[in-house]
Amino acid sequence: MAPLTNPSWTPLFAIASAVITEVGGILSHGAIVAREYGIPAVMSVPGATQNLSDGQMITVDGNRGMVLVEGGET
Repeated sequence: MAPLTNPSWTPLFAIASAVITEVGGILSHGAIVAREYGIPAVMSVPGATQNLSDGQMITVDGNRGMVLVEGGET
């Protein structure tokens, strides 16, 4: 999860399970690179970096544009 991505982030997509950004749309850098790597992405999630924590279990449903926190608070 990040406020946004740019081309310097591209190598990190190889180790990412999913992408969540606070800004951007379906044609943003993050969305296009995630598609090429075959990983789910949800763009334009306000407050993602403040409301999600490192290590927290989440499900990223790129088809529905949803980020679901697993098991409540962690």
